[in-house]
Amino acid sequence: MEAEKFSAVMGMLVEQIVHLITENYAYDEMTASNEFYNSEVYALLEQEETKLWHFSPLTLFNLFDEETKTGGFELPEED
Repeated sequence: MEAEKFSAVMGMLVEQIVHLITENYAYDEMTASNEFYNSEVYALLEQEETKLWHFSPLTLFNLFDEETKTGGFELPEED
């Protein structure tokens, strides 16, 4: 994927995931953003070759939620 397209996809995904974090964790947007940007989920998401950007914002939020609660997460298998 071209860098510009990947950046656009990342921007949309991150915005939606941060919104889900604010709704589910009662964080303000800045705190939610910081928590997500410091997560392992985000570290993998920003690497285009991992293809995590194929997952929905809800799936990515659930991975973040699992990481937050347990310290780790397991990637779902794609069909």
